[in-house]
This record gives sequence, C-alpha cells and structure tokens, in this order.
Amino acid sequence: MKISLRAGERIYINGAVLRVDRKVSVELVNDVMFLLEGQVMQASDATTALRQLYFIVQLMLMNPTDIRDAAALYGQHHAALCAVCESREMLDGLGVVDELVGATRYFEALKRIRALFPVEQAILAGAITESPFQAA
Repeated sequence: MKISLRAGERIYINGAVLRVDRKVSVELVNDVMFLLEGQVMQASDATTALRQLYFIVQLMLMNPTDIRDAAALYGQHHAALCAVCESREMLDGLGVVDELVGATRYFEALKRIRALFPVEQAILAGAITESPFQAA
C-alpha cells in the first residue's frame, strides 16, 4: 500500500507516530495497522456514544502492545450501546464492528463506525427527549 503525506502530516503505524517534514510517499510492504492524521479523533471530539466507541477502538489500534484496558472498556461500551439501541441499522453495524474488533481488524472497525455516524446523528436529531446515545 502506498500512502502520500503532506509536509508536517503525521501517520500512526503500529503504535509509532511519524511526522514528515516534506511531501513524501511511503510504501507499506507488510501488514501493519495505521491511521492517517485526518482519521484520528481527539478526545474532545468524542461527544456521542458512537464517537466514544470510535475513540476506544482508535486507542486499540494506536497502542497495539497494551490493549487490555481499552479492550475491557470497548466491551462495556459496546454492550451498553447495544442494550439501549433500537435501530436495526445501528445494531447490525455494531455487530459487524464487534466481529472486526474480535478479529483485531481495528482499521476496518473504525471505517464501519464512521459509516454509522450519520445513522447516530439521525437518531439524535429525531430524539425529542434526552437520548441514551448522548455522551454522559
């Protein structure tokens, strides 16, 4: 896989953070877990339950040598989301996410969670009373 980075951009590869000082292309020749800077969610942006799940899975991807605590938190958060969710589309998506996380395919799980953001937003927009999907 070939990745092009702009000057000053960061990439997170197997827990390491690399920042380039000029435009560069990087070829990943083996199987690695990585995130581009634009895909990284800051803690302050984890404002909904689904975004918090994304942040937890992101931690698992970015620090693959120490996922025990993040994996436990993921399990609790995922179960809580499934318990309060009534949307079939959301439940199906969360099922796929759980399978991907179980197979340590964190990047694909993050993509699937991002695809659910509009579903969550629609649920939140339609909620008249406080929704269990809102961040605590």
